[in-house]
Amino acid sequence: MPSLADPATQGGGSPDRGTPDHDPSGSERPGRLDRVLSVIERAGNALPNPIALFASLFAVLAAVSTALALAGVTVTVPGTDDTKAINGLFSGAGLRWLLENLIPNFATFPPIAAVLVMIMAVGLAEKAGLLETLMRATLARAPRSVLPYAVALIACQAHMMSDVASIVLPPLAAMVFKSAGRHPVAGLIGGFACVGAGYAAGFTIGSLDALYVGITQQAASVLPAADGLDIHLLINYFFTASSSIVLGMLGGFLISRVLEPRLGTYRPADDEPENEDLTLTPAQRRGLLRTGLVLALYAAAVLVLWLPSGAPLRGEGGAFVPSPVLSGIVPVLFGAFLLSGLVYGYTVKSLSGTEDVVAAMSASVRNMAGYVVLMFVAAQVIAVFNWSNVGVLLAVKAAALLNSIGLTGFWAVVAFVLLVACLNLFIVSGSALWSLVGPVFVPAFMLLGMTPALSQAAFRIGDSATGIITPMNPYVFLLLAMLRRYEPDARLGTLISRLAVFVVPFLVVWLAILGIFYGFGLPLGPGAGIEMPGR
Repeated sequence: MPSLADPATQGGGSPDRGTPDHDPSGSERPGRLDRVLSVIERAGNALPNPIALFASLFAVLAAVSTALALAGVTVTVPGTDDTKAINGLFSGAGLRWLLENLIPNFATFPPIAAVLVMIMAVGLAEKAGLLETLMRATLARAPRSVLPYAVALIACQAHMMSDVASIVLPPLAAMVFKSAGRHPVAGLIGGFACVGAGYAAGFTIGSLDALYVGITQQAASVLPAADGLDIHLLINYFFTASSSIVLGMLGGFLISRVLEPRLGTYRPADDEPENEDLTLTPAQRRGLLRTGLVLALYAAAVLVLWLPSGAPLRGEGGAFVPSPVLSGIVPVLFGAFLLSGLVYGYTVKSLSGTEDVVAAMSASVRNMAGYVVLMFVAAQVIAVFNWSNVGVLLAVKAAALLNSIGLTGFWAVVAFVLLVACLNLFIVSGSALWSLVGPVFVPAFMLLGMTPALSQAAFRIGDSATGIITPMNPYVFLLLAMLRRYEPDARLGTLISRLAVFVVPFLVVWLAILGIFYGFGLPLGPGAGIEMPGR
């Protein structure tokens, strides 16, 4: 990761290619933006690795739980007669519990299996070339005037591809912009901004959703009220799907009307490569057609097994919600991605046999090794929160604090979004950040009458909006390297200032969308309302 003090990345270069941004004296004076970014980078660098951070939190939690247990602290869940004593980890009972549950804590941690299952199938589709071909097919056909909106809409669906989206979509958008006679930097930066700032939106379902909902389930389980809730993969689907349309239109407007006009006229260098041909090959078109037909048949089969009266995938009493389709949506999606990757890969011959399939899926899982280690430690922390009852204590105290200062209802949600947005400048890992704040705020909001689905939706907003402007995001520096293909003298300050155009509008509009759901009591997903049952 380059340092902000590096002259090659500091400052705020000119939008015109090759124009230096030196002050007349020949010395570089960092601007206010650079100073703010330097503070963020230094503060972020001072944080330990997320795994070390959770290990430290585990030690602190163990000590605090023991001290509270020795002091005889108890907590009563409001509205119940359930009084819980704090259990200390550094005690005979605590050590026995840890020895007996260290492995089960990890093995039964909900995000682990769901994320790895999803990443295998999505990784196969990505390695087969299906996802990139889909983006090429969509963008290459977009008219010049519609292109910014097409890029933004696709970018707001891209979390399905996980981090690959930040690598593949921006340069592809730049090539499409250039071939259409528009400024390639607008496509590059706009594509990246919409992928990041709208990362948790979309019609698409991926490993991110499995990750969030697994942690949400664990966080909610500390309260008895969670027993009556159906927390499944689609609890935010209505919210994220509708948000992706609005944010896509907003992103297209910002690219077309705010970002691109400020870039000036693009002047390609003499040695710059010619426009890349984005036309799909006959094999790629055939692959997309076959994949579409197979997916349509697969979806029809799932619906036939779910929708008709008496269908085997109906819920208890013939209910649509909850039902095995929703509780088992991960295997359903796994099948869809697996079929898509196989059909496309064998059609275009990017997959030639079972060895290629296994290698593609294995590579995807191998790339998740760091995540697995992080989840091992996070699982222990969350388990100690639950077993010790410290999580309940913190949730009750947090709810009482919000009540005492008048932050209830939607204003409490807004405050939570802003808190997450600030923390996201320093902890860019969504899994790490949700594992930190979820065990406290999910039950705290439940005590205030708000469902875990609402807490998770609010977290999505704060965790997405500010990630594109923090130096702690390694993909920002990858984007800077891509930008220098078009603007060799581009600097980090210039890049961040352009990305910042998207942060506040996305944050405000996304909060407004959540406010509409909240104000009208609209469900955030199937069977996932705003208020806790019985309110």
